[in-house]
Amino acid sequence: MAALVETGSRPARTVLDPATGTGALLRALSRPTALYAQDADPDLAALTALRLALNSTVESCTVAVRAGDTLRADAFPQLAVDAVLCHPPFNERNWGHDELAYDPRWEYGFPARTESELAWVQHALAHLREGGTAVLLMPPAAASRRSGRRIRADLLRRGALRAVVALPAGAAPPYGIPLHLWVLRKPGAGVRPSPELLLVDTAEPAEPATATAATPASGGRDRLDWQAVRSAVLDAWEPFDRAERTGPEPDAPLGRTGQDRPGVSRVVPVIELLDDDVDLAPARHLPPPTAGGGPAELTRVRDRLTETLRLTATLTPPLADLSDPAHWPLTTVGELARAGALQLRTGGSGTGPGPVLTEYDVLGSTVPSGTLPATPASTDGPPEEPVLVEPGDVVVPVLGGGTVARVIDEATAGAALGRNLQLLRPDPAALDPWFLAGFLRGTANNRQASSYASTATRLDARRLQLPRLPLAEQQRYGAQFRALAAFEDALRLTGRLGGQLVQGMYDGLTDGTVTPK
Repeated sequence: MAALVETGSRPARTVLDPATGTGALLRALSRPTALYAQDADPDLAALTALRLALNSTVESCTVAVRAGDTLRADAFPQLAVDAVLCHPPFNERNWGHDELAYDPRWEYGFPARTESELAWVQHALAHLREGGTAVLLMPPAAASRRSGRRIRADLLRRGALRAVVALPAGAAPPYGIPLHLWVLRKPGAGVRPSPELLLVDTAEPAEPATATAATPASGGRDRLDWQAVRSAVLDAWEPFDRAERTGPEPDAPLGRTGQDRPGVSRVVPVIELLDDDVDLAPARHLPPPTAGGGPAELTRVRDRLTETLRLTATLTPPLADLSDPAHWPLTTVGELARAGALQLRTGGSGTGPGPVLTEYDVLGSTVPSGTLPATPASTDGPPEEPVLVEPGDVVVPVLGGGTVARVIDEATAGAALGRNLQLLRPDPAALDPWFLAGFLRGTANNRQASSYASTATRLDARRLQLPRLPLAEQQRYGAQFRALAAFEDALRLTGRLGGQLVQGMYDGLTDGTVTPK
């Protein structure tokens, strides 16, 4: 949000946050000269003032923080700033609808009682100088509720609303829904209204289904690729903003001010949006690209699927030799750990820049997709070192009751061990890692080692059992388990490629890029 107001030829120097909370948005700015903030909670206002005073990037600028109800009792009624950053409260009914009916801030229409967010939008515009920029975090419903369509239409007609950006779920509280960013600019005599609106959708990043280790597209705020989100937004906004400030090329068609990216960003003529609904949700106007990526990519996916199907047939396990159940002498992981045959480590701690192997990665057999916090959570003592995985380690999830065990290879080695994972590091002179992982995946073994006392099934890795076998016999079993793992990976990739090919064919046939034969 701070980067959006700091781009362009006129970066923000004076900035207001009218619902400041703990001041996080203002502290994200790089070169402000004056910061103004207000919050209804006096304790939060005091905390923001202290944090801004201690922030090295803003220590030389003017700071004014006030407590009070922003909409009912504006602490800066005559203030005009370069930029406004705001995460307003959502879905408030008691925002002052009755008392503020004739307030001069409602330049674009009097907000309905259920449209408190549009009151905050107009409050932000009222405090901008001509050409100033505001960025507000908004609930997705504000882009489509019928009660706000007249205000949205007027914001579009007068060129005040410049962009709507859909964020992934988990980007900010409330974490369960994909919030929007609204980018606004104060119209004025020196600011010509633009007939276009930029729409950006980062809510559902595309999954590279052709990769064997594709990262799932969802999974919560711990799994957000912030750099990808930031790049997608700024790569769309910066050329759009630059073209708006310098003017479009002569005879440039509407809707092409910036470079459109299918499914990610599009510059939409305002006239297309001024219908009965004035629905500004990016997902409605940004149809995703075909699942196969176009006819040429569909051909490559089909060829890849054919190769994978051949590999799957080759890896299909042969008919097993049937025999009576074996009665091996058994030992437990806990006993092996006490004897020094393996080490047990638990993940979820440490700080640093490296990638993290999460439980989602283990369950989906994908590349490490998590990140460690950059700074320690506590200042007491030195930061704790993360547990780094090594080739031959066996990683098992401790929640969920599933029969999953992953043997770490060279490509995954060096990643930090994430939360809800346990690492078993066998001594190669005593235990074969594939033998260990294979027997850990037995259904009966997992059941007897799991706790069902609470709503979540929890695996106690120390109670998992293994047969006492010579190392040569372990390696014979380990080779079979390794072949089964390769077959499982091939099946998983086949499912991904097959799903992409099927959906791509449906999309291609329905949008005309593929013709029936």
